[in-house]
Amino acid sequence: MTFTVTILGSSSAKPAYDRHPSAQILQCGDDLYLIDCGEGTQMQMQRFNINPFKITHIFISHLHGDHYLGLLPLLDSLMLNNRTKPLYLFAPEDCMRAIVLHRQISAHNYQPDYELIFKPTQAQAPEVIVDNNHLTVTTLPLQHGLPCTGFLFKQKQADRKMIGAAIEKYRIPYHLIPDIKKGADYTTPQGKVIPNNLLTTLPPAPLSYAYCSDTAYSEPLIPLVKGVDVLYHESTYLSDMQEVAPLRGHSTSIDAAKIARAAGVGKLFLGHFSPRYDRLHHYLHEARPFFPDTYLATEGLVINIAGN
Repeated sequence: MTFTVTILGSSSAKPAYDRHPSAQILQCGDDLYLIDCGEGTQMQMQRFNINPFKITHIFISHLHGDHYLGLLPLLDSLMLNNRTKPLYLFAPEDCMRAIVLHRQISAHNYQPDYELIFKPTQAQAPEVIVDNNHLTVTTLPLQHGLPCTGFLFKQKQADRKMIGAAIEKYRIPYHLIPDIKKGADYTTPQGKVIPNNLLTTLPPAPLSYAYCSDTAYSEPLIPLVKGVDVLYHESTYLSDMQEVAPLRGHSTSIDAAKIARAAGVGKLFLGHFSPRYDRLHHYLHEARPFFPDTYLATEGLVINIAGN
């Protein structure tokens, strides 16, 4: 199953140097999950051939403008293009107030043809907010100037894989295969029990992706993202702002690398770069001594969580 992340925006605060405010698309199978929606997200989706009609869920980490000011025009565009499929929105509670006010003052209190299912988030403790056939999504409390959450996406464990030759050898009826894939043994008509490990093989290990939006260095985050395959962690500043970063609720590249190392993640991607820096290679220069598998989450990058 496809499990990838496309970076639409990597800038903090405002667009700069052809970097756009925060937005990412996570694809799981045929579904698209939009993570944050800064200014210009729709144009970035067009640029990178993302079909907004395939978005099933939207996650907004917090209500600073560079993370949600693209949301209202996106919702309008979906209405203007006659979307009818329901859309789930997970965001701080005040986000819905902004949507309602926008609808009231912009178009005579219009209502779209699609249902917007709003689920408010809270930033006090981790909470499972999505649990479907393919994955779970859990909030990650972050340390910022206002309530802010990251999001942890974990694939569900797939069923075991049938061994084709075993089906033929033991003449297994096809109606029993779903249970065998879930771990059941097979009993032949003669009463002989065939152990499951002779009939199936293990599926690939489920994958995980953690999105850590705006946050100061936060050690309580470490156990929440421990062992994830890919960690995206904001790195607004370089070490020249090490003293200032926590006062502004942000991290440096070194802070992010230390979190990745302590959590034992597979790969680290840095983003949310301050407009004060025009070149980004310094982020890698500072982070890689602490965590070698560090990369830049820049516009258009497609991250295959499996690493292939």
